[in-house]
Amino acid sequence: MASAAEQLAANINFGAFSKATELKKRIWFTLLALLVYRLGTYIPIPGIDPVALQQLFQQNAGGILDMFNMFSGGALGRMTIFALNIMPYISASIIMQLMTAVSPTLDALKKEGEVGRKKLNQYTRYGTVFLALVQSYGIAVGLEGLAGPRGSAVLDPGMFFRLTTVISLTGGTVFLMWLGEQITARGVGNGISLIIFAGIAANLPHAIAATLELGRTGAMSTVFILFILVMALGVTAFIVFIERAQRRILVQYPKRQQGNKMFGGDSSHMPLKLNTSGVIPPIFASSILLMPLTIAGFTGGQGPDWLNAITAQLSHGSLLYIAMYVGLIVFFAFFYTAIVFNPVETADNLKKYGGFVPGIRPGKNTADHLDYVLTRLTVIGAAYLSAVCVLPEILISNYAVPFYFGGTSLLIVVSVTMDTVAQIHSHLLAHQYEGLIKKAKLRGARR
Repeated sequence: MASAAEQLAANINFGAFSKATELKKRIWFTLLALLVYRLGTYIPIPGIDPVALQQLFQQNAGGILDMFNMFSGGALGRMTIFALNIMPYISASIIMQLMTAVSPTLDALKKEGEVGRKKLNQYTRYGTVFLALVQSYGIAVGLEGLAGPRGSAVLDPGMFFRLTTVISLTGGTVFLMWLGEQITARGVGNGISLIIFAGIAANLPHAIAATLELGRTGAMSTVFILFILVMALGVTAFIVFIERAQRRILVQYPKRQQGNKMFGGDSSHMPLKLNTSGVIPPIFASSILLMPLTIAGFTGGQGPDWLNAITAQLSHGSLLYIAMYVGLIVFFAFFYTAIVFNPVETADNLKKYGGFVPGIRPGKNTADHLDYVLTRLTVIGAAYLSAVCVLPEILISNYAVPFYFGGTSLLIVVSVTMDTVAQIHSHLLAHQYEGLIKKAKLRGARR
């Protein structure tokens, strides 16, 4: 049942938007920042032969580089200053979350409120720079060792090329990290998520054009193209439904007397999302499965026999690949959910503030109840992630669909769009409330 805030948000019209000057400034700032990002994806690092690099990427298509190239909006394939994109920051954030769960010192910082959060963010920035330095140096060394039909991808290999590559790629990642923080503070939505969203969405026109070209040449029937379009809309609606779905656990607070007055006695809900782990499980699962294929592509089929055998068995669309893909998604869904939500800590916090779940004793019983509910939700969430991510594998392998329909990319696009729209609604609601308060003050002054 929709809350009063959601009903009010649904009634917001364009007239309210036209009066929200602050919101329009934030939207324009966000669009300009994303435009700067897209321009940077076309500025190449010095010393690269773009034609030879393109041939090498086509030769090693289907590996983990394709996935990272999709997230970067093609910047990795063009080897530009934003080739690493924001992925080192994402990796550093995930590592910091994992370290918080196992390190008492970092866990204590997490509980210190705003001060602790700032320190953890600073550690994440340091980790981002370190990972960017390591990855950029690895890319520089790897590029020097790559050679295709046209020759080496590097015009003048050596220490100077490595140094300029490390500075360019690390500087690009640090700039994107700063740009994402500026979007979050001065724009609309989460800046880091919007940068990834812009990279994925940039490939959409090319994918649509390639599909329509197949229909024009007769390689794909018009009926099948319409079927794919309807299926895309259906999967998008399904993702929106699941991402908004939540299990609300009733929490009550007892009445207490202070002097002659009674306080408390209220009730609230603890929302538990159906998909607590988000898009992390598909990303981790894809990275692990695509690693052998990527290594085999760089060796040109001249690697060890065991590597070639694994690559042959783990080809896209094969039964073993899909089975391992689903298994890894389920594993990481449970693993990451256990990291981000601690039932024991949540139960202790409820007990500390006097809250309790009706019919459940505070403390250990409440923690067991929350763990039981969360486990059942994670089973459904893992099945949902598996279905959305396996669907494109079947379409690509059996029906030769020329673009990555669904999967991680669609999950990210839909989730970021929902979050951004929700923030726009929040700004519009705040603007309406401010207008009502000003009117009330003016009427009071006239009286």
